[in-house]
Amino acid sequence: MPINFGTDGWRAVISDTFTFHNLRMITQAIADAVKSEGWLNGIKIEPAPDPKKMVVGFDTRFLSDRYAREAARVLAANGFKVFLTQADAPTPVISYAVKNMNAIGGIMITASHNAPRYNGVKLKAAYGGSALPELCRKVEVYLNDNEEQGRGPNLIDFDIAREKELITRFNPIPMYYEHLRKLINFDIIAENPQYIVVDSMYGAGRGVIRGALEGTGCEVYEIRNELNPGFGGVHPEPIAQYLSALSGAICMGKGSIGLATDGDADRIGAMDERGVFVDPHKIMALTIRYLAEKRGLKGSVVRTVSSSRMIDLLAKRYGLTLHETPVGFNHIAEYMLKEEVLVGGEESGGISFQGHIPEGDGVIMGLLLVEMVAEAKVPLSEMVASLLAEYGPAFYARRDQRLSQPVAKAKMVEKLINDAPASIGGETVQEVSTLDGVKYILADNSWLLIRPSGTEPVLRVYAEGRSEEMMQALLAYGESVANAAK
Repeated sequence: MPINFGTDGWRAVISDTFTFHNLRMITQAIADAVKSEGWLNGIKIEPAPDPKKMVVGFDTRFLSDRYAREAARVLAANGFKVFLTQADAPTPVISYAVKNMNAIGGIMITASHNAPRYNGVKLKAAYGGSALPELCRKVEVYLNDNEEQGRGPNLIDFDIAREKELITRFNPIPMYYEHLRKLINFDIIAENPQYIVVDSMYGAGRGVIRGALEGTGCEVYEIRNELNPGFGGVHPEPIAQYLSALSGAICMGKGSIGLATDGDADRIGAMDERGVFVDPHKIMALTIRYLAEKRGLKGSVVRTVSSSRMIDLLAKRYGLTLHETPVGFNHIAEYMLKEEVLVGGEESGGISFQGHIPEGDGVIMGLLLVEMVAEAKVPLSEMVASLLAEYGPAFYARRDQRLSQPVAKAKMVEKLINDAPASIGGETVQEVSTLDGVKYILADNSWLLIRPSGTEPVLRVYAEGRSEEMMQALLAYGESVANAAK
């Protein structure tokens, strides 16, 4: 089975395609690509990174620690000095370590929010974020070439590599905490300590938010923080359907705000004091309002095509340039590398803000949310209500529609453009966008996005309406498109 190293690295089922052999082949291709001329593709980084230094981290999944050791062995055999974490750590912590330690790149063993049977590899670049698509393509070229030429990976014994100091174990958390203190106002939090429930969903974020809040007076109750590679049988994704444990803890009086991070803690989800889910759209919007009003910061706002248009209204309100990108944080990272971005984020919960690395980070966003609640001196539900009163209403939903067989993405997009409806739910379709899939934008600012998957028989349907009825009408239209394609 071929290995496809995509823009977000490589993910596969453990013991099926995700094997030690394939991991070594991927790591060898990464080593070849990183050592190649022009690896950073003209991106200027000051000071210049050490071309022989790499960072390797891992999450809490089955065998992740062993896979990380193997990746370190291959890198060391290729002449790199490898810094391997002592324990599981969040992806954004590893990304920050790459930048802070002046490394040329890093490897994170994780399948992020995917089901427990998956594992994966994320490639990090010297600027402290995911490798851009052109860098990932270079890895795939080397991978294919090595396979065609029958070249196997270089290897060195792990203990010998440690004796030669080619592999060094380290703890990346302290340097990350030091960075957090520059971006989060812990004094504001300490002046109004919160009662917080943290749900790490058995992922690599376990203990990190709690540790950052030590000494602030906050009472932190952490759930699903033990090592459980099966993630309790659920996807470690911080969306409402997987957070009944967090809602239950809040309803039992364990806290007045809930924070949830995914399997590698690069995504954030939240709950208010009633156990009601606060989605990433609202977290992004609250962040823009807070940074603009309370910190007086400026910069552009970057959101994916699947994110709420409330964000557009906020950008307009504060005179901020807005950029819309295809789905995927790597597109947001490109803007963060070339201009001052105030907030960049996507509907799935990957969000970052000014001064931080170009990487979604569930930990820092959770802490910023605590700071916002502490500063406002009102419950999170009131903050959301005031936001919606000014920039809403906004009713959002996403549905993945299964098809009987894969569809040609280009043909489906062409059909959706040609068959664009004149109206949906009684509102005129004013604009058709093809940035990523096809997006119908209505006269009342409601919208419907239909994205055909390029890899599986699925139509991803996203809808935002100004009323519950409009949202349902949009979803129903998306479902009718899927039924017609079956």
